[in-house]
Amino acid sequence: MAMNLARSIIGISLGIVLFAGAGLAAEPAEVEKFVKARIEIGEMMTNYFQGGEKYGEGQRPSPEQMKEMGADIHAKLGKLLSKYDLTVEEYRKRSPEVFADDAAVKGYLNEHPDLKQRYEALPLDRMGRGGSTGRGY
Repeated sequence: MAMNLARSIIGISLGIVLFAGAGLAAEPAEVEKFVKARIEIGEMMTNYFQGGEKYGEGQRPSPEQMKEMGADIHAKLGKLLSKYDLTVEEYRKRSPEVFADDAAVKGYLNEHPDLKQRYEALPLDRMGRGGSTGRGY
């Protein structure tokens, strides 16, 4: 039960930050920056929720705990994205456009097998797309 909660929280968090939409073609430098950021965000979020059992077996976090987690995640995202000269808001605004250029993203990943392996290991397909709830988790 705790694992399902952790997956739901990861899905919600990644969905907020990593959703894909339609947009213009991305510059190669932007693709590199956003792909690397997405990989680090995905790995950070996965690691963040690895110990989901801390709330007790089958017990949901309280609203206060959820608020604290949200603030903590936002702070960690801000720190991570600052390495790429981005804010959380800038990333949220631009990432749909960058990741909408699927050919550019796949092309970049094909040129960097180490990053491609890390990118494909992220739970994005399971949590970011599909699902019967329509909410991505």
